[in-house]
Amino acid sequence: MIFHLGLTGSIGMGKSTTAAIFAQAGCAVWDADAAVHRLYAAGGAAVVPLQQAFPSAIVDGAVSREALKQILAADPAAFAQLEAIVHPLLAADRQIFKDTATSDILVFDIPLLFETGGEAAMDAVACVRVDAATQRARVLERGTMTEAQFEQILAKQMPIDEKSARADYVIETDTLDHAKTQVSAILDQIRQTQAKPALGGKTSADA
Repeated sequence: MIFHLGLTGSIGMGKSTTAAIFAQAGCAVWDADAAVHRLYAAGGAAVVPLQQAFPSAIVDGAVSREALKQILAADPAAFAQLEAIVHPLLAADRQIFKDTATSDILVFDIPLLFETGGEAAMDAVACVRVDAATQRARVLERGTMTEAQFEQILAKQMPIDEKSARADYVIETDTLDHAKTQVSAILDQIRQTQAKPALGGKTSADA
């Protein structure tokens, strides 16, 4: 039986690093952000429908995220139109992954998993987290956004305490070794319980 594990968290919490740990452990990983990049690239499935909806968003045959950002800033109502186009394409990309992946555990790296109700399609959810000071330092050290932009993104995401409370597993990403230990424990438990009717309640990855 193939197990579907959702992986989520907030910006700067270490989700991408944790997804890579799952991949190194033999899991097949579907990355929602990477899927969007595929859809937006030249020849991607989103280019033609987005060109019809937002002509100025297409630059050199691909969707320009910067141009799209400017369009949405000028007309916030356009966001619903964007989602109506992109979400079905993402779902199709995710289904192809499900149909072709060969691992016994499939990991779905989705930042807004709870915000979009995506947890309903998962057998369990793991949430990565770290303290607020470390989160802020990690994001700002990247040099890709200002503090104001960071705060804007945080405001759009479900509070990490709520995500953690709703998740089946919580992975503390304070150190790489600690994260690896917790991922290993989660995979061991999933594989041990796959034959059982249900996993039960929330589980500590350190247990």
